[in-house]
Amino acid sequence: MSKYPKPPFDTPSIEPPGLTREMIPKPDHGEASYKGSGRLKGLCAVITGGDSGIGRAVAIAYAREGADVLVSYLDEHEDAKATAKLVEDAGQKAELIAGDLQNASHCREVIEKAVSSFGRVDILVNNAAHQASFKELADISDEEWDLTFKVNVHAMFYLCKAAVPHMKEGSSIINTASINSDAPNPTLLAYATTKGAIHNFTGGLAQMLAPQGIRVNTVAPGPVWTPLIPATLPKEAVDKFGEQVPLKRPAQPAELASAYVMLAEPLSSFVSGATIAVTGGKPFL
Repeated sequence: MSKYPKPPFDTPSIEPPGLTREMIPKPDHGEASYKGSGRLKGLCAVITGGDSGIGRAVAIAYAREGADVLVSYLDEHEDAKATAKLVEDAGQKAELIAGDLQNASHCREVIEKAVSSFGRVDILVNNAAHQASFKELADISDEEWDLTFKVNVHAMFYLCKAAVPHMKEGSSIINTASINSDAPNPTLLAYATTKGAIHNFTGGLAQMLAPQGIRVNTVAPGPVWTPLIPATLPKEAVDKFGEQVPLKRPAQPAELASAYVMLAEPLSSFVSGATIAVTGGKPFL
């Protein structure tokens, strides 16, 4: 039997982008459970959206596997500082940079700070995302559509373009797609469309960067219990969140971390252009 809670939940709505302390039940990022074994020793990682949710779980895992971590985030300073402390408690260097990734100049600043702090970029995790729920096409404003693409797709391009000149053979780019790239939720039309784009971008970039020995992969999560959920979905959807997959619950962020570690570690040197689906039993085609 799983140690993690199953819906129905009674979770209050929170203001986007949401803070971890506002969530009920509290998510598990692996704070007490993830044990490292040096799989990323001596490496340096950039994680966008690393303040909470999947990003925080990946930051914890990477640090406990021996990597220094730069956390990029929007403006959730409290969550970002908590993530940085967890990285430092693991004996690794933590850097924070706040700002809006929809701006190309800020994406370049993120990579510049990583290079200034670490001297290079070994791992880039493009994890930050924007989503909003709409029942009707007419309800999606032009501005909302543009924002979703700027944060989810354009930023990924800007970050990769800035990072690759500072990556050596064996480096790794890991993008966060979604089960929505295979089975789009109509109420998340803009978000689901960007996740399909991320999936295709990953496959194309993996081929483009193969001569340089840089690997590009993606993780496609199913429902995951992060602040984005109560901050962006209607309460009735939040209360039943995760029921739609065979395991009948959402993943906790900690349950995603091992996929990101596997894709980043040097032993995965032949894994590129791949999608790791973490969906609670729902097939990903």
